[in-house]
Amino acid sequence: MTSFTYSHSDTDLAGQPVGYWSSAAGAAVVHHIRTNLAELGLTQPQWWALNQFPQAPDGRHRDEVVAVLKGYLEVGEGALHHDIGALHDRGLITEDAVGRIALTDEGRTLRDRVAERQKELRAQIHEGITDEDYVRTLKVLQRMIHNVGGTAWHH
Repeated sequence: MTSFTYSHSDTDLAGQPVGYWSSAAGAAVVHHIRTNLAELGLTQPQWWALNQFPQAPDGRHRDEVVAVLKGYLEVGEGALHHDIGALHDRGLITEDAVGRIALTDEGRTLRDRVAERQKELRAQIHEGITDEDYVRTLKVLQRMIHNVGGTAWHH
């Protein structure tokens, strides 16, 4: 475990803006994940698409995959269709005439490799944070989203 020192006292933190800290945390974590995915030749949305198949070895319809993922970080349907096309062009997925997509052997191998890297990244990101602290943080953020009439979801 690396050494970490908090930059503010609890009293100072109580007055800090949640918008700043939640945005800064999100930006830092997403940048770290995307950098690591890029080293493996994937964008984050491409990883999300590849990761839709472990429970569906016979494949899933393109529209179903897009419907599940379109709200992730506000990527949108057009970008997802593009990323799915890029996975097909690379030979990582197949797509039949009715839009059912499935992993190729190469796609499955890459998906498994990236899944292992994602486990390592999660451990790194969560270093020094108990599950209880993590859950409490998410509950606080969910409550803040509710308090301002926002919506958020994740599968």
